[in-house]
Amino acid sequence: MDRTVHGEQVCCCDVPHFALPVAIPALATLPGVSVAGITMASVASSSGIDPSSTSFVLISAALVLMMTPALALFYSGFVRGRNVLNTMMMSFSAMALVGVLWVLVGYSLAFSEGAGPLAPFIGGLQWAGLVNWAEPSLAAPAISHGTFALFQATFAIITPALVSGAVVERISFRAWLMFLLLWTFAVYLPMAHMVWGPGGFLVQPQGGGQGVIDFAGGFVVEMASGVAAAVAAAVVGRRLQAPGHGAPPHNVPFILVGAGLLWFGWFGFNGGSAYAAGNLASLACLTTSTAGSAAALVWMLIETMQRGKPTAVGLATGAVAGLVAITPAAGFVSPLAGALIGAAAALVSTWAMQVKNRIGLDDSLDVLPVHGMAGCCGVVLTGVFAQKSINPAGADGWLFGGPSLLLAQLRGAGFTILWVAVGTYAVLQLIRVVMPLRVSSDQERQGLDIQAHGEEAYNTEFTG
Repeated sequence: MDRTVHGEQVCCCDVPHFALPVAIPALATLPGVSVAGITMASVASSSGIDPSSTSFVLISAALVLMMTPALALFYSGFVRGRNVLNTMMMSFSAMALVGVLWVLVGYSLAFSEGAGPLAPFIGGLQWAGLVNWAEPSLAAPAISHGTFALFQATFAIITPALVSGAVVERISFRAWLMFLLLWTFAVYLPMAHMVWGPGGFLVQPQGGGQGVIDFAGGFVVEMASGVAAAVAAAVVGRRLQAPGHGAPPHNVPFILVGAGLLWFGWFGFNGGSAYAAGNLASLACLTTSTAGSAAALVWMLIETMQRGKPTAVGLATGAVAGLVAITPAAGFVSPLAGALIGAAAALVSTWAMQVKNRIGLDDSLDVLPVHGMAGCCGVVLTGVFAQKSINPAGADGWLFGGPSLLLAQLRGAGFTILWVAVGTYAVLQLIRVVMPLRVSSDQERQGLDIQAHGEEAYNTEFTG
């Protein structure tokens, strides 16, 4: 039976059966010998598990996990010195809370088959606790559920962490932890199931037409985090120093290093979504880096035209916008199309920043323009530039005779905006009933490092 691996057609009957390393079969010949509580015979019987694909995905998972600390560094460079630790803690807390939640029930709800009328929207609990970790996964049969779950956990972690950029410097840390828990259940897990899960609502053809395609998270990660950020910024409210946007970034080198590490990790984010080392992974990495480069270049040109000189912050922001935009398209388009998508993302994001500032939305670190709008741009342009000749598991975009794909991507984008906006608003209002969403004015002036954690990033009076 053929299966689709995020963007590559895999025939299960063609997956080779690889032997485990020599030491393990030797142990397996001894009766009763077990490792980590599971007999060697049962591990060896996990048919179709490919050690090389497993290694590739595990390395990719490590790269993507690194992106959350990189995001913490990137975000912390923008805020005032007295909020650095709190800003970083918002990302690291996602690694802690979502990492555990994912193993308990998250993976099962996102990627197992659901039941009844809710099946297109959410999975079941049959894989709770990752009891099936050693079995071949449904989405990528050459790797186990454990490997696939680990890789997907890194996506579930970084998505709500991205949202934190919209509400830094004023949201209560306790409210933030509650947001991580509820938002993951109400918004992220259903989105992951609808786009990537078996029988997912958005991936299925609607009305006899084409379903959406999303190689590595344009809908699930980028658009979801951007829309949620806009709603959160509106509900939590402006910082005390907004409008006027307060102090400039307190540490621009943090921003540049964070952006560089994000770029590095994106090779695992997009390349790893091929689930095997091969031409598809190479294409995804090539289009990813090209899009980031093109967006950074266009951003510098825009700033030079507007201000007379490019800025380091602008270059870093542009690169991230390009990397965001190529995410849904990375394994479906040509390298040249990747450059065009990156350039378009820079134009869309700079325009969105101007609109955001004009309407007075205090999305502190521009999550909506850089992730939401660039992600939407990438989702739509996937429907324009995708080629089935490049990836048979995808579909032809509008330029290649497939207008139905563009329509599907547009419908999917509209549904994502509605689902995430309503879900995020409901979660925030529920939290507000239980506890304050933001700290007091005095605590905000003092800084959230001391208020929430009793620590300071810098032992000096001159950091803002």
